Amino acid sequence: MAKSSADDEELRRACETAINDGGGTKQQVVLSMRVAKSRGIWGKSGKLSRHHMAKPRVLAISTNSKGQRTKAFIRVMTYSSGGVLEPAKLYKLKHLSKVEVIANDPSGCTFVLGFDNLRSQSVAPPQWTMRNTDDRNRLLLFILNMCKEVLGRLPKVVGIDVVEMALWAKENTPAVTNQAYPQDVGPVASVVTENDLTVTVEKDLVSQAEEEDMEALLGTYVMGIGEAEAFSERLKRELLALEAANVHAILGSEPLIEEVLQGLESASICVDDMDEWLGIFNVKLRHMREDIESIETRNNKLEMQSVNNKALIAELDKLLERMRVPPEYAACLLEGSFDEARMLKNIEACEWLTGALRGLEVPNLDPCYANIRAVKERRAEHEKLKAKFVRRASEFLRNFFAGLVDFMFSDKSYFSQRGQLKRPDHSDLRYKCRTYARLLQHLKGLDKNCLGGLRKAYCSSLNLLLRREARDFANELRASTKASRNPTVWLEASAGSNQTVNNADTSSVSDAYAKMLTIFIPLLVDESSFFAHFMCFEVPALVPPGGPANENTNESNDDVNDDDLGIMDIDDNDSKVGKTSGELGTLNECLHELLDGIQEDFCAVVDWAYKIDPLRCISMHGITERYLSGQKADAAGFVRLLLDELESRISMQFSRFVDEACHQIERNERNVRQMGVLSYIPRFATLATRMEQYIQGQSRDLVDQAYTKLVSIMFVTLEKIAQTDLKYADIVLLENYAAFQNSLYDLANVVPTLAKFYHQASELYEQACTRHINMIIYYQFERLFQFARKIEDLMYTITPEEIPFQLGLSKMDLRKMLKSSLSGVDKSISAMYRKLQKNLTSEELLPSLWDKCKKDFLDKYDSFGQLVVKIYPNETIPSVAEMKEILASM
Repeated sequence: MAKSSADDEELRRACETAINDGGGTKQQVVLSMRVAKSRGIWGKSGKLSRHHMAKPRVLAISTNSKGQRTKAFIRVMTYSSGGVLEPAKLYKLKHLSKVEVIANDPSGCTFVLGFDNLRSQSVAPPQWTMRNTDDRNRLLLFILNMCKEVLGRLPKVVGIDVVEMALWAKENTPAVTNQAYPQDVGPVASVVTENDLTVTVEKDLVSQAEEEDMEALLGTYVMGIGEAEAFSERLKRELLALEAANVHAILGSEPLIEEVLQGLESASICVDDMDEWLGIFNVKLRHMREDIESIETRNNKLEMQSVNNKALIAELDKLLERMRVPPEYAACLLEGSFDEARMLKNIEACEWLTGALRGLEVPNLDPCYANIRAVKERRAEHEKLKAKFVRRASEFLRNFFAGLVDFMFSDKSYFSQRGQLKRPDHSDLRYKCRTYARLLQHLKGLDKNCLGGLRKAYCSSLNLLLRREARDFANELRASTKASRNPTVWLEASAGSNQTVNNADTSSVSDAYAKMLTIFIPLLVDESSFFAHFMCFEVPALVPPGGPANENTNESNDDVNDDDLGIMDIDDNDSKVGKTSGELGTLNECLHELLDGIQEDFCAVVDWAYKIDPLRCISMHGITERYLSGQKADAAGFVRLLLDELESRISMQFSRFVDEACHQIERNERNVRQMGVLSYIPRFATLATRMEQYIQGQSRDLVDQAYTKLVSIMFVTLEKIAQTDLKYADIVLLENYAAFQNSLYDLANVVPTLAKFYHQASELYEQACTRHINMIIYYQFERLFQFARKIEDLMYTITPEEIPFQLGLSKMDLRKMLKSSLSGVDKSISAMYRKLQKNLTSEELLPSLWDKCKKDFLDKYDSFGQLVVKIYPNETIPSVAEMKEILASM
């Protein structure tokens, strides 16, 4: 069996070095093993998915002793790029709740360690895979024994038989060790026994030493059968002798017996006298005892009554204290002011009223007092006091919210003005609102239903402010952005292929849109977060964009980050963030009411940017996606909806531009006669180059879809234009496909979508060239190749020897055909060149086409020569080499 990594001392020392590198308390690694980490990689078939490759890790078990207390940890070590072990995760052994061996793994070497303190239970825990089952058993036994030694308990074991592990431990006793921790002594290895693993083995009832003692004892009593009668006779003789001795002794003691009897008689007389006296005293004592019991009974009743009266007075005092309303609190609750200076008194009064109402409820009040009339009346008075205070506070807060917004509306310095962009600043507004944050929490505790109206009042007031800020900011942003408008006619045929497109810099347009998002998206997220906490919603805290999720790290962070309200929760139950998601729907409804309408100003910026330069939709789409990927929190749901709407509007505007460009391409089809390179071919290359310059983030899909739609329309339109005049169809096709390849050669090397269309154009170009060249060749040498075609068709049905005897294929016919076709072959080849050159408008294509024409002609002539040699072996024709020389001399 291969050596286990648990015996690798170098690995253990490397783990200790990595753990203790940061200083602090030194920890000792008692076991380290190499494992493979994965996450849900075993499919139903029990095979490893190649999409989830295992990662090498090292599991190390370390201990830290402080006095008599020993702590154990399970550490996950990773390899850095230089191959050095680094600590990755730390799990406390006390949180280990389950050890599960994965059933889908046929080897049984994969297991999961479950911990009860993981923050995200929805994410599947990592799976650990060992090299073999021995390493697995060794590690799991070590962890179980460590739990038993340090914690005194065992975690839940799933997927493996404990008895099987005990048998394995018995067979591999030297390899499986346990950890015992004496005081002031390091870890000591001890062999795992069957008792540690709850496997009982039946032991011998009597040891060998005890059996020998019992045999010796029984041996002293063994007698032969023949000795029994002799032994009985001896016992009878001894019994008779003892009886005779007893009778003799009794007869000799008769005088003593007489003296004893006389003493007993005198003592009996004294006892009778004493008994008579005792009877008299007993009657007197019984009477006295009855009198004492009567006196004690009366005293006990009086003492009990006194104690009960004192307890009753104390209880009544407590009850009266609960029912008493302090006059200063009553004044605050009924008619006190809500000014900032008086808020501390109002909060104290709220706390008293909350405590008083709780004190009069059955859990905090003895049930026997609950139905007392005085308690009922006092509870009713407290309820009236609460209702009046909640009504006064709610009315004040509604007016306060409206007054804050009205004050900001009256001061124009809060908003963007002509020539000055103003970033919205709500710090003063939030500072003033924080004054009443505690009051809102107490109002929620007193009457949760009152929060609905307050939330609506806050949303309606702040919505007006946010929409005014966004409208003024968007208007000034557009007014202050200087950018020349680009024409939307990109692929119009009337523009001409040589006309240069206005390439004015319009980056300020997308920069303006990015600035709009940079200013307002964080503001809206902050407003959503502030509203959720200020209005006492029990929802999870907002996660900052790009913030990592909490996982088990070296230091467990038990403190929940407070929001920016600077307040503490009143009720401990309310401090559990995210304990329920029941209010999440209500929160999103309120956020919709808070932020609804602001999307109109964002859409206005998008429409404005589209009118200046439609291609800037690509940049804006990438900017929007980048912000959208950062919004993960549920409490900012409206912000995500806003970004989704912006993304859809940008995509719609860009699709509108692409549709218009496609329409411009299709208008080329209406021209009756078009030769040469169509105008939209080079202009598309210019358009694609600019589109690539605008791609940001994940806008690749948007541009690729536009490429696909535009190029598809271009190719379809080109085919339709070519079909208008079949005589020149192949010339139009090959010239335009060649122009498409030449104009997009550089972009096709870096853009996969354009590379696909580049190869498609290349194939269509080759097909058009082949058709056109074949037409030219057959036009000049029609009789030659028709003769060859007839021979090829007959070879399917008759033998080659019979072909010269067929009509029109005799040797004489062959000679006539050769004389008419090859007598002026140089003139025919010159005619081919002239015909190839005649209708070609792109002169740069002529050399390559002529080379291809010569090659195809030589290939066809070579095939014809092979047929002649096979069918007419005695006939001679000009060789391929001669034809090649003639072509080379042209």
